Amino acid sequence: MSLQQVSDQELISLYLNGDETVIQELLRRHKTKIFTSIYLLVKDQYLAEDIFQDTFIKVINTLRSGRYNEEGKFLPWVMRIAHNLVIDYFRREKRAPTITSADGTDVLNLIQIHEESAEDRMLREQTHVDLRKMIHHLPDEQKEVLIMRHYADLSFKEIAELTGVSINTALGRMRYALSNLRKMMNIKEVIVSKE
Repeated sequence: MSLQQVSDQELISLYLNGDETVIQELLRRHKTKIFTSIYLLVKDQYLAEDIFQDTFIKVINTLRSGRYNEEGKFLPWVMRIAHNLVIDYFRREKRAPTITSADGTDVLNLIQIHEESAEDRMLREQTHVDLRKMIHHLPDEQKEVLIMRHYADLSFKEIAELTGVSINTALGRMRYALSNLRKMMNIKEVIVSKE
């Protein structure tokens, strides 16, 4: 039986019993999802790679110390470690994430409008700038859920596991985020119409 057919939990057991090669299979299996979720939040290839490496160092150290006890929930556990390292980084740097897609493109520039006039293009660019500013004004919990859901394409179940809250709390934070964005947009429209 090849390592690809073995569950995460079985790989961890093999690792704990001295087979250090299986960590490569765990890494191969989950690297894309973990790295992408980090990259979407930090928007920097090198920083994302550093945080990804720090994540797996922490995973290996936790496994070696015998403190791992997340039966059958390896990926959510690793995603939580990665997520906490990203939060630690932002706390140290005191800066907000810019929203990007997996290939590094600013998500707000992904909307394609063909054959648009110069005026339309300026209006679209200003809208993107305004939306980005509004997202950055959301409370951290709401901003986090919005980014994870719409830009990291995580399910509410995954978001709940990563942030350590119930699915209902994650859904509520998304609802509040969208409601707050709508309010900010309405306020902006009122201000613009008065100018």
